Amino acid sequence: MSYDNRRIEVAPGLSLEARYWTGGAGTPVICLHGLTRNAADFDDVARTVAATGRDAVAISFRGRGRSDYDPELKNYFPTTYRDDVIKTLDALGWERPVFIGTSLGGITTMLVNEAAPERVRAAIINDVGPELAPEGLARIGSYAGKTEGAALDIHEAAARIRDINGVAFPDETGDEYWVDFARRTFRETPEGWVLDYDPAIGQALAEAGPAPNLWPAWESLAQTPTLLVHGELSDLMTDPIIEKMRAAHPNFEYARIPRVGHAPMLTEPAASEAIVKFLAKLD
Repeated sequence: MSYDNRRIEVAPGLSLEARYWTGGAGTPVICLHGLTRNAADFDDVARTVAATGRDAVAISFRGRGRSDYDPELKNYFPTTYRDDVIKTLDALGWERPVFIGTSLGGITTMLVNEAAPERVRAAIINDVGPELAPEGLARIGSYAGKTEGAALDIHEAAARIRDINGVAFPDETGDEYWVDFARRTFRETPEGWVLDYDPAIGQALAEAGPAPNLWPAWESLAQTPTLLVHGELSDLMTDPIIEKMRAAHPNFEYARIPRVGHAPMLTEPAASEAIVKFLAKLD
């Protein structure tokens, strides 16, 4: 099963990459990635979703993947991504899909629900919440937007991405895993392999911070079917934060993914099983 490449215009002269998977007539699913990632993260997840009988689309936020970069630094902020997602839904003709959001994508999902709850059928929030652990934020800030020059080949790129993400996947020791990871997160240029996002995103994060106050956005999900996926080793989500989230939204479903940090790829057996089971309860 493969996807169709689409472009979604969200501002004059600025369009987003969209990977569209055709699966059936069930409630469709939109997939939103993390801070420095792109739609490629969801290739396997979208295939699983499509197999449940529903269409899926994964977009790359502006400044990532094959989406256009934004010359305005201030636009690299979650409220902009929220508005882009709503415009994407309008362009697709989707009234009320299920959302799957990893990290920044989860933040964006919460913000969409807060602004337009009628557009969100259900939410799968992957390893993020309305409060973020400072150690995780510090780790992300240590690499986001930092450039070392191009890697000479895919194997050097794999070594670099392993240095960044190896702590989150301690059991992934094989070279093939990290080469595949690098192919999703780097792009090949005449100069070599470079990270597939605008380095200005790191500057925007440093200047504006990760997000606005998210507690009202999380609380807005209280009437929305919600699944929280949590990496057992996550340095961004802690048990105390999750307990505070449960106090504000006592009915969310929860899946703890063993031996994985921030953020699960959602292809782990426990994550995939939880997602398929959650979707099966929806129309």
